[in-house]
Amino acid sequence: MIVVPAVDLKGGRCVQLVGGRPEDERVSLPAPAAVARRWWSLGFRHLHVVDLDAALGSGDNRRRIADVIAASDAEVQVGGGIRDDASADAMLAAGPRRIVVGTRAIDDRDWLEALAERHPGRVVVAADVRDGVVLRHGWTEGSHLEVDGFVRSLATLPLAGILCTDVAREGRLEGIDVEAMASVIDAASHPVWISGGVTTMDDLAQLEAAGAHGAVLGMSLYTGALRPLDVAARWGGSISSTPYD
Repeated sequence: MIVVPAVDLKGGRCVQLVGGRPEDERVSLPAPAAVARRWWSLGFRHLHVVDLDAALGSGDNRRRIADVIAASDAEVQVGGGIRDDASADAMLAAGPRRIVVGTRAIDDRDWLEALAERHPGRVVVAADVRDGVVLRHGWTEGSHLEVDGFVRSLATLPLAGILCTDVAREGRLEGIDVEAMASVIDAASHPVWISGGVTTMDDLAQLEAAGAHGAVLGMSLYTGALRPLDVAARWGGSISSTPYD
């Protein structure tokens, strides 16, 4: 299993939100590229970058994303507001290994299929959930899709993987819902990465035992609830160890 630090961008800053709510910032750092370099220096070989402004339709952080990608040799995946071919192609051209798509992937199956066929092994589908229901448009709207069924419906696509975020637990440092996340992992035919609520080394060990290919961590690393050096030593990964390839 690989642990990936999250570099979430809002207004040009690196932030951490509580419960996916833009108004509830718990962490705000002014230099995302410096944050990315720090994670690399501590032993993390993968980064997960999210453009929160693009996800919410309030702007974008493209220049900052480019800076983060250039800041280290980490393997980067980028999501947030990628909802058409032009934005998907432009983002992949900027240098990340993978892109993460959510809202349109949920709304438009034909588009998702075509995108995955054009970029096999480079598209991750975000299954952001609250109470078992998949969310859309920056976690602000429910889709009425049950997450396990949605994940199963993706089985035939040449995806890089699935990222399942428990939005209700994100940023709260209250632990993971092991049973729910294990159910998603079991339902998926692709590698699954889990995010939201990871607070302890035991949480990570349980995800690894459940078959997760990785975990994306934010608040627990930024606040010191988990010791980054300890996490990186066990799960920091390497460029060649990505399960997507």
